[in-house]
Amino acid sequence: MLGVSRDADETQVKKAFRRLARELHPDVNSDDPGAEAKFKELAEAYEILSDPDRRATYDRYGHDGLRSGGYQPNFDQFGSISDLFEAFFGGGGGGGIFGSGTRGPASGGDVAAELHIELAQAATGGSFEVVYDAVDRCAQCKGNGAEPGTPIETCARCAGAGQLQAVTRTPFGQMVRTVVCDACGGDGRVAKQPCRVCRGRGRLVAKRKVKVDVPAGIADGQRVRVHGHGHVGEAGASAGDLYVLVDVAEDERFIRDGDDLITIVDVAAPLAALGVAVEVPTLEGATEVVLEPGTQPGERVVVRGRGMPRLRRNGRGDLQVLVNVQIPRHLSAEQRELLARLAETITEENLRGEDSVRAKLRRWLHPHAA
Repeated sequence: MLGVSRDADETQVKKAFRRLARELHPDVNSDDPGAEAKFKELAEAYEILSDPDRRATYDRYGHDGLRSGGYQPNFDQFGSISDLFEAFFGGGGGGGIFGSGTRGPASGGDVAAELHIELAQAATGGSFEVVYDAVDRCAQCKGNGAEPGTPIETCARCAGAGQLQAVTRTPFGQMVRTVVCDACGGDGRVAKQPCRVCRGRGRLVAKRKVKVDVPAGIADGQRVRVHGHGHVGEAGASAGDLYVLVDVAEDERFIRDGDDLITIVDVAAPLAALGVAVEVPTLEGATEVVLEPGTQPGERVVVRGRGMPRLRRNGRGDLQVLVNVQIPRHLSAEQRELLARLAETITEENLRGEDSVRAKLRRWLHPHAA
């Protein structure tokens, strides 16, 4: 449930719980009728793994071992899911698990989205539109939770303070806490007639469009953070952030190696022997590369500065051109005759290279080694 490994330490367990608890809060998942049950299941997982004895029992015997030992989760004592949430994240008095002190309306959570771009777009960077779902302010009531034209009154439950003092017996012992008022959500005011669109919550899940600035040279799997474009907070609290995961599509012409691009060019054996100028692809279009006479299979020609831009730095990587020397096939009678005449003239001097046998073997076994 927490998504941690069996050897996760207390800090890792706590960090995973904090992240998932905010993601699974029913306010963020108002359209999911099972959200409250999922949150309670998450709380049970944390209660077990944060207690060394319970964790040891669970590791050995699973849930059956915990049940036979008398363990039972007891979250029904909380008046609402907000109370349960505050038992973990709230403060005051005995203090919440993650700190003390009073809390106002909850800030909005972060949102993740994906952006699919081509390699050429990753090279130039630019502004791209991202569409995603997030908790947004209700357009009908402008976020105040009241039907337009109806009054907003002081909360009778907290007398406008937005907070309540509560003494609660929890699985972690008795706590005296200052918690956010569950009636007004910490705002201190309530709508006399709740908004019919958002049912008084002031927030709804909506589809958003935002322009995201992607830096030149970004790599597949990297993220771009857009501040303040996550879920909106409660009662005017700050919004979370948007994290855009960039998916860079493969380009059939290149393999990316850091800031370098690798491509391959096919050259007929006679042309490689004579030397030839060939066209190779680059991100900006074809360019000419001169192969020296006697170019061997697997040789690499480097075109400086024609690779990917270095992310948030000056300069660019290189384009590495691998030469694939091809032996001609399906020869005509005339071609066979010409090659036969050439073969009669080949001497040991024509085949002698500068590399030793060991160096040749290393090059063939590791063709992409520097």
